[in-house]
Amino acid sequence: MATISSSFLIFHTPCLHQQTIATQLTNNPRKNYRKTFKRGSLTINSAQSDIRKEEIVIVGAGIAGLATAVSLNKLGVGSLVLEQAETLRTGGTSLTLFKNGWKILDEMGVGDELRSQYFEVQGMEMKTDSERVLRSFEFKEDDPTQEVRTVERGILLETLAKKLPADSISYSSKLAKIEKHENGETLLELANGTKISSKVVIGCDGVRSSVAKWMGFSEPNYVGYCAFRGLADYPNGQPYVRRVTYIYGQGVRAGFAPASKTKVYWFVIFNSPEPGPRITDPLVLKNQTKELIKKWPSELQNIIDATPDDTIIRTPIADRWLWPGLSPRASSGGVVLVGDAWHPMTPNLGQGACSALEDALILVEKLAPALKAGPTVIENAMRSYENERWSRIFSITIKANLFGAVLQSENPVVCAIRDNVLVPKLVRLGTMLEHTNFEFEPLLQTKI
Repeated sequence: MATISSSFLIFHTPCLHQQTIATQLTNNPRKNYRKTFKRGSLTINSAQSDIRKEEIVIVGAGIAGLATAVSLNKLGVGSLVLEQAETLRTGGTSLTLFKNGWKILDEMGVGDELRSQYFEVQGMEMKTDSERVLRSFEFKEDDPTQEVRTVERGILLETLAKKLPADSISYSSKLAKIEKHENGETLLELANGTKISSKVVIGCDGVRSSVAKWMGFSEPNYVGYCAFRGLADYPNGQPYVRRVTYIYGQGVRAGFAPASKTKVYWFVIFNSPEPGPRITDPLVLKNQTKELIKKWPSELQNIIDATPDDTIIRTPIADRWLWPGLSPRASSGGVVLVGDAWHPMTPNLGQGACSALEDALILVEKLAPALKAGPTVIENAMRSYENERWSRIFSITIKANLFGAVLQSENPVVCAIRDNVLVPKLVRLGTMLEHTNFEFEPLLQTKI
């Protein structure tokens, strides 16, 4: 229970402005290109056909999509990433990365660049809304290898994108339709009319994934609570020690953690029977957040006051349980899902981003050696990825959901048991962080 809500560390930074050759081709699908452009396995010859030919298309330039592309690129395999926005979508605040996430970022060659910008969080303190301390931990006391940092989502995306060739991401490329092509490949049609036929399609298009919907997945389930998140800015230096502080109330919980010398991430989670309307007015968001904790100690109020309005977001929380034998398969006919597109989870264990990074690496380890073989071998590689990942994803998703249910309870009896028994007497940090143990083979040992 010690890691509960620690993944509510999610950030907001300037977008990466990049107009690529792939974008130009996408925005001009009928133009008569006399030359054939090559990007790894990509071959485009628009003079001969209205359908572009790709070996691998990744739908979505979020964490899962870019991590998959970077892993493929490390093995010398090209891919085209389709992003519906005009630039990288760097909205949000920050996200928590535990040691399993950092090991994979190291494998992708970006770990140290990110470490240089963000504090390592040393521990956590859990207390009630009346400031009674329930428990405190140091992360390394049970596991010296543990590593916890909060990283701005936008910076993470930009760092991954820089590892790719300049023409790897096609912006303004919204997927409108997906179907099987007569040649056995998958045919993607974009909103602007561009058609792409691909041997492999990797769906990384997030919680509301169009690819997942096409594969038969239902919409994720709203779990009954929403989160306000923000990133406080202290130009002269933030004053907080390097630990996560969690605050538990009845039906409302909150927390904050320093991310860097000048930034402090915070969240407020509240019960709501419905997700509610989408709110974009930053002043309304800030006022609603402060209203939820108006009777709480002033420390969190002060952090929210130090938050630029345009960094505050409100998000309904949802997940999807992958029931064995009942849920659709994660792969079918050369199409496969990665990250939130397959298994959205509540952020109560801090494993949403880490799980997406794990997915990307394991899929590439399975898929890359199969690309030169036929469709059957590729499909078997995708099924092997799904089978290996399913049990881990299923257990983490359920744990995260159940922990959230306890922490969000409005029942005074449940809250009393939480505050007097569960957190102070039963929580063991090593046990609660056991899911951050993750081993894998280095990518360069993958035989293509």
